[in-house]
Amino acid sequence: MNEKKSILIVRLSALGDVAMTVPAVYSLAERYPALDICVLTRPFFAQLFVNRRQNVRIVEADLSGRHKGVRGMFRLLRLLSSYNFDCVADFHNVLRSWIIDVFFVLCGKKVVMVDKQRWMRRKVLSGGGEQMNFVDRYVRVLERLGYPLELTFRSVFQYRMPELPAAVRHPAVGIAPFARYKNKTYPLSQMKKAAEILAGMGVSVYLFGGRGKEAEELGRWQNEIGGCVSFAGKCTMADELAIMSGLDVMITMDSANQHLASLAGVKVLSVWGSTTPSCGFLGYGQSKDSLICLNLPCQPCTIAGSDECRLRSFECMAGIEPEDIVQKVKSMIKF
Repeated sequence: MNEKKSILIVRLSALGDVAMTVPAVYSLAERYPALDICVLTRPFFAQLFVNRRQNVRIVEADLSGRHKGVRGMFRLLRLLSSYNFDCVADFHNVLRSWIIDVFFVLCGKKVVMVDKQRWMRRKVLSGGGEQMNFVDRYVRVLERLGYPLELTFRSVFQYRMPELPAAVRHPAVGIAPFARYKNKTYPLSQMKKAAEILAGMGVSVYLFGGRGKEAEELGRWQNEIGGCVSFAGKCTMADELAIMSGLDVMITMDSANQHLASLAGVKVLSVWGSTTPSCGFLGYGQSKDSLICLNLPCQPCTIAGSDECRLRSFECMAGIEPEDIVQKVKSMIKF
């Protein structure tokens, strides 16, 4: 009788990057149902793994509490050692995950780290190259560990339809207008104009964002634009994914919400500024035909984003008209 094998997959942050592990993890679980798969991530990000198969479990790394600092890392290593993993897939490849890697190497386990293609970054930023999408890089890690697979993932709801926490009226367009970095964020006044145009055409517009200032801003949009509803700060991540799954299209930046919508299996219209799809972060299953990027000579100017525009013009985003976004939406759905 074959001994059951187990694998540890490590990805601790950030939200969008952890979301990009889901297609690989779920495809792995489907291809190898006897494989015990353990994903190490932060408690908040654990919410992404909804409707996972029985052979996928989550171990939470409380890096701001119990597992913080040197003592916390020892606690985490002691916890991980109790699972007796056969191999480790390091999807993160940073100092904290290196410590975990070294620990398991010393225990005689096979460890493979994701290739972040740092050597390609200068070429990409000069407009002469394109980095491999991170989901595909995760697949390569698993292949090197002896688990080749096809990406069969379509949605976290592909085997179980969600219960929508709120009714969605069609045509339905979601808008997530925020990103972590300023130069990845389409000007809010222009995105608000796009929302107004869509609502004026009879489209139901649903707004997504975080708590605090984002929720306050989108609350004002809801009050000022008829047919506009904000879910910002009101839903769990699982509820947001469920609502997104009922949309016709989702408008996002190069942000975590692009990847959340991809997990929900919805079409995404992504708007790109300082980064471009050549940086390797296009949402899973999304097409380059369903995005807006001006492809200026200065794009991309960063791989992950920043708060500065070295040309001080921000033309890569400001040059996109609200009407351009509306026309793109119309080409993606019929209404």
